[in-house]
Amino acid sequence: MTQNILDITSGDWLAFSGASVLMIVLIIWALFWKGWALWRAARNGHKIWYIALLILNTVGILEILYIFIWGKSKSEKPGIPPAA
Repeated sequence: MTQNILDITSGDWLAFSGASVLMIVLIIWALFWKGWALWRAARNGHKIWYIALLILNTVGILEILYIFIWGKSKSEKPGIPPAA
């Protein structure tokens, strides 16, 4: 008897391996950081950064660097007093 790969009645399609759980966690991780970095780039008017962050997939590394290094607004940078 041959087994159909797409047989959903067997219940095997519900079983997650460790690799698929890791993949889901990485996707959620990357989406969180990408969303935050894209929002910050749009608010700061950084069009080039926005496009780069949208196109490149670095699993959150570039996004984290942008948020904490290059993505600070002028009022958040040290030495510049906030506008009153």
